[in-house]
Amino acid sequence: MTKADIVESVYERLGGYSKREAAEIVELVFEILKETLEGGEKVKISGFGNFVVREKKSRMGRNPQTDAPIEISARKVLTFKPSQVLKAQLNG
Repeated sequence: MTKADIVESVYERLGGYSKREAAEIVELVFEILKETLEGGEKVKISGFGNFVVREKKSRMGRNPQTDAPIEISARKVLTFKPSQVLKAQLNG
Protein backbone atom coordinates (compact mmCIF):
# COMPACT_ATOMS: atom_id res chain seq x y z
CA MET A 1 0.00 0.00 0.00
CA THR A 2 1.34 3.41 -0.95
CA LYS A 3 0.61 6.86 0.45
CA ALA A 4 -1.64 7.48 -2.58
CA ASP A 5 -3.61 4.34 -1.67
CA ILE A 6 -4.02 5.61 1.89
CA VAL A 7 -5.22 9.00 0.61
CA GLU A 8 -7.72 7.25 -1.67
CA SER A 9 -8.99 5.11 1.21
CA VAL A 10 -9.37 8.15 3.50
CA TYR A 11 -11.17 10.02 0.71
CA GLU A 12 -13.63 7.16 0.17
CA ARG A 13 -14.32 6.53 3.86
CA LEU A 14 -14.71 10.13 5.04
CA GLY A 15 -17.09 11.21 2.32
CA GLY A 16 -17.45 14.98 2.81
CA TYR A 17 -13.86 15.87 1.92
CA SER A 18 -12.17 16.44 -1.42
CA LYS A 19 -9.18 14.32 -2.47
CA ARG A 20 -6.93 17.31 -1.84
CA GLU A 21 -8.26 17.66 1.72
CA ALA A 22 -7.87 13.92 2.30
CA ALA A 23 -4.24 14.17 1.08
CA GLU A 24 -3.63 17.08 3.48
CA ILE A 25 -5.03 15.06 6.39
CA VAL A 26 -2.79 12.09 5.59
CA GLU A 27 0.26 14.38 5.16
CA LEU A 28 -0.50 16.07 8.48
CA VAL A 29 -0.71 12.74 10.33
CA PHE A 30 2.60 11.58 8.85
CA GLU A 31 4.23 14.93 9.63
CA ILE A 32 3.11 14.71 13.27
CA LEU A 33 4.48 11.15 13.51
CA LYS A 34 7.82 12.19 12.00
CA GLU A 35 8.19 15.22 14.28
CA THR A 36 7.36 13.17 17.38
CA LEU A 37 9.85 10.42 16.50
CA GLU A 38 12.49 12.98 15.54
CA GLY A 39 12.10 14.48 19.01
CA GLY A 40 12.94 11.11 20.55
CA GLU A 41 9.43 10.34 21.78
CA LYS A 42 7.61 7.05 21.39
CA VAL A 43 4.48 6.84 19.24
CA LYS A 44 1.90 4.47 20.68
CA ILE A 45 -1.19 3.80 18.58
CA SER A 46 -3.68 1.80 20.61
CA GLY A 47 -4.72 -1.41 18.88
CA PHE A 48 -1.94 -1.02 16.30
CA GLY A 49 1.50 -0.87 17.93
CA ASN A 50 4.47 1.19 19.10
CA PHE A 51 7.10 3.06 17.10
CA VAL A 52 10.33 3.66 19.02
CA VAL A 53 13.61 5.31 17.99
CA ARG A 54 16.61 3.39 19.38
CA GLU A 55 20.23 4.48 19.53
CA LYS A 56 22.75 1.97 18.18
CA LYS A 57 26.37 2.28 19.25
CA SER A 58 29.21 2.16 16.76
CA ARG A 59 30.68 -1.31 16.32
CA MET A 60 33.20 -3.23 14.31
CA GLY A 61 32.02 -5.14 11.28
CA ARG A 62 33.65 -6.52 8.17
CA ASN A 63 33.44 -5.92 4.46
CA PRO A 64 31.98 -9.18 3.10
CA GLN A 65 33.84 -8.82 -0.22
CA THR A 66 37.31 -8.22 1.19
CA ASP A 67 36.97 -9.44 4.81
CA ALA A 68 38.54 -6.13 5.85
CA PRO A 69 37.37 -4.84 9.24
CA ILE A 70 35.35 -1.63 9.12
CA GLU A 71 33.69 0.51 11.76
CA ILE A 72 29.92 0.73 11.53
CA SER A 73 28.99 4.19 12.78
CA ALA A 74 26.55 4.95 15.57
CA ARG A 75 23.05 5.67 14.35
CA LYS A 76 19.39 5.83 15.25
CA VAL A 77 17.00 3.13 14.09
CA LEU A 78 13.22 3.05 14.06
CA THR A 79 11.58 -0.06 15.47
CA PHE A 80 7.95 -1.12 15.38
CA LYS A 81 6.35 -3.55 17.80
CA PRO A 82 2.81 -4.58 16.87
CA SER A 83 0.14 -4.67 19.57
CA GLN A 84 -1.43 -7.91 20.76
CA VAL A 85 -4.67 -6.81 19.04
CA LEU A 86 -2.93 -6.47 15.67
CA LYS A 87 -1.08 -9.77 16.12
CA ALA A 88 -4.34 -11.53 16.92
CA GLN A 89 -6.06 -10.01 13.90
CA LEU A 90 -3.20 -11.05 11.58
CA ASN A 91 -3.16 -14.60 12.91
CA GLY A 92 -6.92 -15.13 12.86
